[in-house]
Amino acid sequence: MPLEGEHIRLREEREGDMQVFAALRNDLETQAWSKTLPPDYTIGMYQKRFEAREFSFDPREGRFTIEERESGDVVGTISYTSLEKRWSATIGIVVAKPFWGSGYAYEAQELLLRFLFQELGLRVVRLWTHSGIPRAVGLAEKGGFKIGFRQRESIYKDGQLFDNLLMDMLREEYFERHPEEEDRLPKL
Repeated sequence: MPLEGEHIRLREEREGDMQVFAALRNDLETQAWSKTLPPDYTIGMYQKRFEAREFSFDPREGRFTIEERESGDVVGTISYTSLEKRWSATIGIVVAKPFWGSGYAYEAQELLLRFLFQELGLRVVRLWTHSGIPRAVGLAEKGGFKIGFRQRESIYKDGQLFDNLLMDMLREEYFERHPEEEDRLPKL
């Protein structure tokens, strides 16, 4: 069942999404940093990962396609990883350039945060980015994330040095931003 927002939905990955995912992963403008330079992710690599999925109720990792509700166009991808049950997870988001500035990334981030804090009962959600991506830092800050760790001048990209940033949000901070939602878990 997808997570529905006003303009977008977060749905399961489908075989037809692999071409968009490979293009996003190979575009250094849409990536915080790449493990391989130049990027060489292929549709076949994404297809293999897609086909290797096993049915499971284990929520340690979740990947969603961000889809525009009206047109059905694939906007990007959002995921959570490293989930420690009832404790923490790390999120990541990649949005295709034609959708930058549309508000879709923010809406996707809010849908995933609501799911992680309300449905999975997490205490903290984290993300990694770097100071050379002001759009990503701004999106995180707009959503309530704060810099928890800064590793100065540790990312080298395009001939420049940037700070590696770990940003996080505590459960209490999420619910302070969303007084319309009730935190149904007991306080620690």
